[in-house]
Amino acid sequence: MTNKNTGWNFDNSYTRLPNSFFTPVNPTAVSSPKLVISNDSLATSLGLNVDSLKSQYGVTELGGNQIPEGASPIAQAYAGHQFGNFTMLGDGRAVLLGEQITPSGERFDIQLKGSGPTPYSRRGDGRAALGPMLREYIISEAMHALGIPTTRSLAVVTTGEPVYRETALPGAILTRVAASHLRFGTFQFTANFGTIEELKILADYAIDRHYPDIKADDQRYLSLLQGVIKRHAALIAKWQLVGFIHGVMNTDNMTISGETIDYGPCAFMDDYDPATVFSSIDHQGRYAYGNQPYIGGWNLARFAECLIPLLHDDQEQALKLAQEAISEFNQLYHANWFAGMRAKLGIFNEEKEDESLIEDLLKMMQEYSADYTNTFRALTFDKREDFALFNSTEFAQWEKLWLARLDKQKEAKEASQQLMKNSNPAVIPRNHRVEEALDAAVNGDYSVMEQLLDVLSNPYAHSNKQADYRTMPLHSDGSYQTFCGT
Repeated sequence: MTNKNTGWNFDNSYTRLPNSFFTPVNPTAVSSPKLVISNDSLATSLGLNVDSLKSQYGVTELGGNQIPEGASPIAQAYAGHQFGNFTMLGDGRAVLLGEQITPSGERFDIQLKGSGPTPYSRRGDGRAALGPMLREYIISEAMHALGIPTTRSLAVVTTGEPVYRETALPGAILTRVAASHLRFGTFQFTANFGTIEELKILADYAIDRHYPDIKADDQRYLSLLQGVIKRHAALIAKWQLVGFIHGVMNTDNMTISGETIDYGPCAFMDDYDPATVFSSIDHQGRYAYGNQPYIGGWNLARFAECLIPLLHDDQEQALKLAQEAISEFNQLYHANWFAGMRAKLGIFNEEKEDESLIEDLLKMMQEYSADYTNTFRALTFDKREDFALFNSTEFAQWEKLWLARLDKQKEAKEASQQLMKNSNPAVIPRNHRVEEALDAAVNGDYSVMEQLLDVLSNPYAHSNKQADYRTMPLHSDGSYQTFCGT
């Protein structure tokens, strides 16, 4: 007999907000849902019964054919700037089942992505292909292992139905877990199409859910803005420190919680170059690696604009408060980034020359097309791989300055190396490895993906089994592209 007790414990606070924020909608049933992969450790932490979740009944829930007990499925409304252009959006191919309360009392959104059309689909079919859903699973779990705030992936099921893009592709549904799906675009929607009272309700909800420590502040909406700025300054610095390129930093893809969300045309940089772009639709390089901090600040300014009616009764004073808050972003970002870069070089304290030491290394890495991840790993273990960079006179001069800088510290060299080991991953989701795994999976072989996920699950282990996953592709002409997968 099938155990139907999958362990859901829903409390759907978002559905208690004004009706304009969402539309009730059920997932569209699929013909033959089959489990491709499940995240057992995440399921356990959520309080779910792993065996029941993997059962035939559990898979019907993950496929949208059965509504879990206590769920209240909705599609959320939001707007956003997409490549700088404002538009009305919303969950066009996702349904939020509800909010799972874990055994420890934490609250997480459970969303089915690719679960069929909603009122916000804008003529889309509401479905998703297997490859992009597995990409999100791989990258989001790799980001979690790297210690970067992110939504996570609970499971992927195939639907037994094709989706049609340029060609027919196998359909799939991803179960996404998030601290919430409150976006900058959620506030943009309310500020542009709702009332000030609705905006206040939304802001209070965001505070209750993500910033409860500021509830008693005299200027809690300013504190909310400052908190969101602080979290994104830290988040984007973490992206830069591992060479992650989001690919589509539209305002609807930025969360109030400070989690990375929406892994569409994302990828990790190989050769260090701030102009690196992988997304097939980013023709002007708006979301290039080196632009991510600037776009983060721009997006935060759009969020700040939404809060102006709540910051002060006098609009001029409200605008001044918003501008002062936004002006702190660059300093906060650079403080996070420089702290991370010092750690990558084994430096514990802060000295005036650190900034030039870091910038000079990056300039050399760009000049010699040095691999970003492997360069820092080579420095960590004092193993000079056969990189043109390491054979240059410029590097030899830089290395002397770096070693002299380390000698100035009170910490032992062993402590510096351990700091570097903890700050420089041995492996990242190399683009060619991800594509290899996805190609195999789409053709029915999931073992390549499972092995890749195992290697990525502890990126700072520096283990022997990770060695093959550190290598660059044999023939790389820099033409690699990623796609949104919509």
